[in-house]
Amino acid sequence: MDQADRMPLGDEFHRILLDNLYDGVYFVTPDRTIVYWNDAAERMTGFTKSEMVGTHCWDNLLMHVDRNGVNLCLGRCPLEKSMQEDLMLEEEVYFHHKEGHRVPVMVRVSPVHDTSGAIIGGVEIFSNNSRSVELIEKIEELTKLALLDPLTRIGNRQYGELNLAARLNELERYGWFFGVLFMDIDHFKNINDLYGHEAGDRVLRMVAATINNGLRSSDVVSRWGGEEFIALFPNVDGGQLMYIANKLRMLVEKSSISLEGRKIEATISVAAIIAHKEDTTETLLRRADELMCRSKTEGRNCVSIEA
Repeated sequence: MDQADRMPLGDEFHRILLDNLYDGVYFVTPDRTIVYWNDAAERMTGFTKSEMVGTHCWDNLLMHVDRNGVNLCLGRCPLEKSMQEDLMLEEEVYFHHKEGHRVPVMVRVSPVHDTSGAIIGGVEIFSNNSRSVELIEKIEELTKLALLDPLTRIGNRQYGELNLAARLNELERYGWFFGVLFMDIDHFKNINDLYGHEAGDRVLRMVAATINNGLRSSDVVSRWGGEEFIALFPNVDGGQLMYIANKLRMLVEKSSISLEGRKIEATISVAAIIAHKEDTTETLLRRADELMCRSKTEGRNCVSIEA
């Protein structure tokens, strides 16, 4: 018997093939009922087949949003457009992980036809668009150096201080400008008081992962303390920093965790600063405090940047 004779055939063969793909794959009927969900989709989203098969993509479990925060599952759904207009589409989106944080993915959608050419459904293939390998390596490096925050799995305060000092030194010596975002979770004490510290810890992990997944490979984020985070962005101007800050703010706003059937959401207030050549850590922190007060006074869930 040769190799071809030992190959599995039929639906089981196709299922094995799809379950061994690196990318997530799911199939929907014309009314957008999910009827197939592969193993990679489970790994990437945290949602199992039993949780997803039989639901509709408009049930909004994944809560796809684009980079402007538009909820695609309830309006401009690429899968729906693909089936209606018989198009293959590609788009960068952020889905909602079961643990609450946002994950950037590249989605490719296509209508599926039967032998007569009629559209019988649609397929979405999504690949991780984050710095997943780099993030794993970074966690291992920080663990070795005792610079990892054990709760959020990003850099700790010491890591943030070391990076900030290094960027300030580069600015003084070489004129390499950089941007700084100080981010604070709004009403975090209320979350702890209402839902307990376990929920508060989950919200901290959700916010940290969402911010981390929204950064470039050259950017650095760390937990500054409590519910505060700092992120550093080399080679950006004020307009670029404002865009990044609003993107991160939006992604956190669109994230949530589920606790005993209750949906817990969080927002962040942001202070955005372009470092000056004469800056020290102390002057940056002083200006950040002033800007953070402005963000809180103006209603929270907003970005304040120096004029």
